[in-house]
Amino acid sequence: MWCIYLFITWALLSSLPQMVGVVGLEVHAQIQSTSKLFSGSHVRFLAPPNSLVSHFDASLPGTLPVLNRRCVEAAVLTGLALNCTINRKSLFDRKHYFYADMPAGYQITQQRVPIAVNGMLVYSHFEGRRRNQVVTKSVKIKQIQLEQDSGKSLHDDEQSQTLIDLNRAEGQLRVDANVSVHRPGEPLGVRTEVKNINSVRHLAKAIDYEIQRQMEVLQSAGKVLNETRAFDSKSGNTIPMRDKEGLQDYRFMPEPNLPPLFVYESKASVPAGVDPAQVVVIDRLSAQLPELPSVKRTRLVETYGILQEHSFTLVNEDGLMDYFENVVQTTKAEPRKVIGWVIKELMGNLNSQNLKVSQSPISPCALAELINLAESGHISSSTAKQVFQEMWKAPEKTVGQIVKEQDLWMINDKEELQKICRRIVDSHPEEVQIIRRGNKKVLNKLMGEVQRETKGRTDPVQVRAILEKMVS
Repeated sequence: MWCIYLFITWALLSSLPQMVGVVGLEVHAQIQSTSKLFSGSHVRFLAPPNSLVSHFDASLPGTLPVLNRRCVEAAVLTGLALNCTINRKSLFDRKHYFYADMPAGYQITQQRVPIAVNGMLVYSHFEGRRRNQVVTKSVKIKQIQLEQDSGKSLHDDEQSQTLIDLNRAEGQLRVDANVSVHRPGEPLGVRTEVKNINSVRHLAKAIDYEIQRQMEVLQSAGKVLNETRAFDSKSGNTIPMRDKEGLQDYRFMPEPNLPPLFVYESKASVPAGVDPAQVVVIDRLSAQLPELPSVKRTRLVETYGILQEHSFTLVNEDGLMDYFENVVQTTKAEPRKVIGWVIKELMGNLNSQNLKVSQSPISPCALAELINLAESGHISSSTAKQVFQEMWKAPEKTVGQIVKEQDLWMINDKEELQKICRRIVDSHPEEVQIIRRGNKKVLNKLMGEVQRETKGRTDPVQVRAILEKMVS
């Protein structure tokens, strides 16, 4: 297994006056590739313990690391996406420490000259009473580095033993949070490190708790210790693990078995005699970089005229943006009408059944057909929503089949509408008299009666015009 490390720092304001919290995140993320960072062993999630271990992974004498080019490309792509400077030359180091799941006694990392540095992650969130005011912020990224991951220790309390799995392919995101507090204008406070947090929710809780804990320590004239802590998900607290007063000497040294890592700006910059297909070229990777979330959101707003909050929903839900754009391209309706169907009707049903967009029983083409029927006036908007629910239950049926079977076509025949409205007016003499005395609101009741009798198959504007003429 391998990691990319992102060192992110930002400031958090506290509810307590005169103090601010500062947080630095060390993010361990696994690269998606078929083999490991320094060996040809395959990567397979939940593989049996120690079933994917090469001689190098087991640190047998005489074995040498071989760098995986796919992992380097993934690191460069990440650096480009995060606006980092890609170092054309980076170095590998040995970080020495003894740990049971690190049989070599050292870890290959990039301490001195990592592959990417000085990045920026720009993000947005909503504020305001209605949560519709978009606020854009940014965090600095110190560096991205390729690093060999350790194995996994499996503790068996019943047998009083610890087993080691060297597959290094558990696939988990892990974050170490370094937290300190200080008063603005004063030097940064003593930091603590909260290790191995495995979810974003737990990360937020750990940071909130640690900032509050340190502020309370300082306000009670105590001293914050430079220590390593763990997060207890049950209590929501951080727990002391060990102090950092005696800093460990990792004895960093250059990795003797790996040469400097070179990446090239373009094909033209590749040295003569070197096959460009066998090296990492930044221009080639830049062309492969997908449309980033912020760019997607801006394009959606500018192209379709939708609200910013809707663009966030489309981008954040896997597959939803493609679904929306497919419907827009197939239907005659305005995108702002389509977004209502996609977010309210489609997502409402998906969320209620805990389904993904890819599992929707209604295809974009089928939804577009339904919207087109409503836009053309062949069915009413209320009927369209009724048909949508029928389509959800019976996806094998077309929109036309459902409308025909349940006789849901719009009533557009003027004579028939006249007869229906006349029956409603004649059967509600008291309401008619109230309307004639000037209370036009009661007309809505008559319109509702028409809608009930016709099962929503009439145009409200047309019905109102007929009723107003009859009761005038």
